[in-house]
Amino acid sequence: MRLQKFLALCGVASRRASEKMIADGRVTVDGETVTAMGLNVEETQRVCVDGQPVQPESEKHYLMYHKPMGEVTTSSDPEGRATVLDKFRDFPVRLYPVGRLDFDSEGLLLLTNDGELTERLLHPSREVEKVYLARVSNQVTPEEALRLERGVSVDGRLTSHARAKILNVSPMYSDLMITIHEGRNRQVRKMVEAVGHDVVLLRRIRFGPLKLGDLPRGMWRELTPEEVASLQKL
Repeated sequence: MRLQKFLALCGVASRRASEKMIADGRVTVDGETVTAMGLNVEETQRVCVDGQPVQPESEKHYLMYHKPMGEVTTSSDPEGRATVLDKFRDFPVRLYPVGRLDFDSEGLLLLTNDGELTERLLHPSREVEKVYLARVSNQVTPEEALRLERGVSVDGRLTSHARAKILNVSPMYSDLMITIHEGRNRQVRKMVEAVGHDVVLLRRIRFGPLKLGDLPRGMWRELTPEEVASLQKL
């Protein structure tokens, strides 16, 4: 099978993310670095990522993690900051985050070794909803919330349709519930900035059918079979 599909089956990452790993020279096959796409591999060959051998995992794991602020959503960080995977170094299989949450954001993060599911969940055509609670500076008006829903310019192009519900307005800040289905870098923060406010606190409370609920900050749990099934239906 194609090398990128093999890496996805190993739980390394989605196919698209695996392609970037290949292009960056992080993957070797039988000791040779591979940077071109399209290579076919067999399970008898030795495939390594960052020098570590990988192989398909028959048992898939799905975890919900309440990411706290101050962790990066990567496997390692050149600046030495804490990562979301630090708590899972001793987990039986290697896990990878589905999508990202900013360093200064918190909330629901899905971790899994199911690369195929990861790819499907992150594909733009799936339009998986992400719901955030945002505390933003100053008083947000209904007109500004409507602008967020209709689309604002972020990095030179309009955001897709969204939902923005004003939960509370005080003299110094406003609380919003914002629902998007795109996955651009720091999208919610940039959307809020586009209507003249700054995000003070940001927490993701839902990813597709998964709800954060009362899972404490910094804690994790395995998904129930019903939750996994609901993801696979998307």
